[in-house]
Amino acid sequence: MQVQPSVWILPLFGLFLGAILGSFIATLALRWPEGRSIVTGRSACDGCGRTLVAPDLIPIVSFIVFRGRARCCGNAIAPLHPITEILAAFIGATAFLVAPPPEAIAGASFGWLLLTLALLDWRHYWLPERLTYGLGIVGLIVGWAGIGAPLPDRIIAGLVGFAAFEAVRVGYRRLCHRDGMGAGDARLFAGIGLWLGWRPLPLVLLCASLTGLLYAMLVVARRREPIGKVPFGSFLALSGWATWLALRSLWLSPSFGGAIGP
Repeated sequence: MQVQPSVWILPLFGLFLGAILGSFIATLALRWPEGRSIVTGRSACDGCGRTLVAPDLIPIVSFIVFRGRARCCGNAIAPLHPITEILAAFIGATAFLVAPPPEAIAGASFGWLLLTLALLDWRHYWLPERLTYGLGIVGLIVGWAGIGAPLPDRIIAGLVGFAAFEAVRVGYRRLCHRDGMGAGDARLFAGIGLWLGWRPLPLVLLCASLTGLLYAMLVVARRREPIGKVPFGSFLALSGWATWLALRSLWLSPSFGGAIGP
């Protein structure tokens, strides 16, 4: 039986595109919180500031070839670069493996946006309004285009998700007189709802809570002291895309016959 080219061409396309975007996402996560430009000028070495040339910019490969050091000055390259490139490549390839092209592009974009937010929250406890609002707006556009969950389900999920998180955030602050959750978490949860619809939201919250709890337990066990902040937005982002992936995989399974999934 002849194998259709799209079976492997599209996932490879997603992999290469993801690796390229992963390089940009890593740079954004490193520079944006410091107020450094990420869109103007040519790419430069973080160590010495020299302009990077083509061999330095090949995702993943350049890190391996130059043994994790900048070719221009020998300074160590931040591990965040190859890690992010690999994760973004995985998101792109997997999206095209489990979904047809229009929905795969949407799902990969969802994953790349969530990856960016997860990194920023993990490193800086920061969920920028531009990205959280952007996540929700793109989700509405995708729904309006008829891809994935119906638009009314998305709107309901966005409103309910934001209201639920905001109620918890405001209630905790009034009871305990201190912040226990950032406003960015509410915007992020609403944005995830605007992508997935309201039905998967409880699963997203459950998975995020369990992974966040496990992380906190591991940190306490290692440090043997109470944990401070927990980057809950990172766990929400991880759970959001994992839920999209799981639903798409089950929807494609003959055992489920397309009965579930957005």
